[in-house]
Amino acid sequence: MPEISDEAVPLTGGRITHGVVRIGDTVRRPASAASPFVASLLGLLESRGFTGAPRYLGRDQEGRDTFSYVPGWVPAKFRPLTDAQVAAAGVLARAMHEATRGSDLAGQHQVVCHHDLGPNNAVFQDKIPVAFIDFDMAAPGSPLEDVGYMSWLWCVSSKAGAPSVDAQATQVRVLADAYGLAGTERAVLVDAMLERQACNARFWAEVQAGSKAVEATAQQISYRIAWSWREHEHTAEYRKVFEDVLK
Repeated sequence: MPEISDEAVPLTGGRITHGVVRIGDTVRRPASAASPFVASLLGLLESRGFTGAPRYLGRDQEGRDTFSYVPGWVPAKFRPLTDAQVAAAGVLARAMHEATRGSDLAGQHQVVCHHDLGPNNAVFQDKIPVAFIDFDMAAPGSPLEDVGYMSWLWCVSSKAGAPSVDAQATQVRVLADAYGLAGTERAVLVDAMLERQACNARFWAEVQAGSKAVEATAQQISYRIAWSWREHEHTAEYRKVFEDVLK
């Protein structure tokens, strides 16, 4: 078995939190205002048997949050995914939500949401997502906040060369089925996807205006705003295709 080095290895995949490093079998992240909630959430997930998230290990001598390292591969860029990968992500998200349902952390809300469940925050093993990482944006909410976001980033794309709209719609159904979305929630999934795209555009517009502290270049911020609105326009244009396949 190869020896694990204690040297700090920068982990650069995230778009929000910088200064994240791997040391041995741990990940260290700068502490933030979200740290206490994240620590409580990861403790709750562990106590309720959810294995698809890192474990919180406390603060190191430099005051950084310390987590267990989940081995595997994290996609650096969005790309077409297989039905099996999308389905596994849906099952994983449902298990995570169910582990928070009825908890003090969820409060009066249905569950605790991750709020950034793109493939870039999933760890893949043998080409299948097995864990979610980067819980800094987690907060109580509705399952649709996460499933709408996942429907977009795991299944839908306006980029040239992306799978056909019919293929994208089929994967939205795969995700909804794997998650177990039904009834009213299933009927408004496309609305949830549109809201999450608009929310993403608004988030980066706030960064652009200086009201949120995120390390990104002006060019990166402008691109993310424009990209979010292009994705929103694409989803709205083909809304009926997405809605019909969910019936």
